[in-house]
Amino acid sequence: MTPAPISAPSKHAADGLVLRASHVAKTYQEGDLKTDVLSDVSFSLKRGETLAIVGASGSGKSTLLHIIGGLDTLTGGEVEVDGRILSTLSDAERGRVRNRSLGFIYQFHHLLPEFTALENVCMPLLIRGVSIVEAQREAAALLERVGLGQRLAHKPSELSGGERQRCAVARALVTKPACVLGDEPTGNLDEGNAAQVYALMLELNREVGTSFILVTHDSRLAAKMDRTLELHNGELR
Repeated sequence: MTPAPISAPSKHAADGLVLRASHVAKTYQEGDLKTDVLSDVSFSLKRGETLAIVGASGSGKSTLLHIIGGLDTLTGGEVEVDGRILSTLSDAERGRVRNRSLGFIYQFHHLLPEFTALENVCMPLLIRGVSIVEAQREAAALLERVGLGQRLAHKPSELSGGERQRCAVARALVTKPACVLGDEPTGNLDEGNAAQVYALMLELNREVGTSFILVTHDSRLAAKMDRTLELHNGELR
């Protein structure tokens, strides 16, 4: 069955913006205890642009990333991804926006342990409805591109830490998303592997034109981005 269409993009999609956050706020309420995590956060991201979000632990970086990725709800404001305002979409529509427009890379690779590298990278394409043959072709080409062409049949337990993260990068990019969201994507890697993954992400950004938003504690990675924003006590500086 063909999925219902997603509501039409807003006028901002024609402005070259891939993502826009407007006055985003997030408050957690537990009994009488109220915790403001984000307060009036606004920024936008152009196609092909790279952005680092830095800040101390507990400043709200991961919460902001989850909200702009449609993985968490906001208390106030709105988030627009590829011209669609997430709060106006159903759960199913938000899922399709994530699959079509966003890629995700985490500190932990989150590869499915029972599947091979090729099968893991195929997964987002299969969810989209791409045929198995085409998904395998595109996944194999991208794994070759990230230096894992000889590791297609290996499961995550048979890959090194750096190889697992490169596989995760391939999985995030295989759908050619408008934007990739990375939450400390090299936090578990040694300096050498981290440098390789940094270089790979920036090279693919230049070649494919995918935008990147990376939450990171690493000042070296932040310095390589087009822009850096600091989150302090739930507010952007």
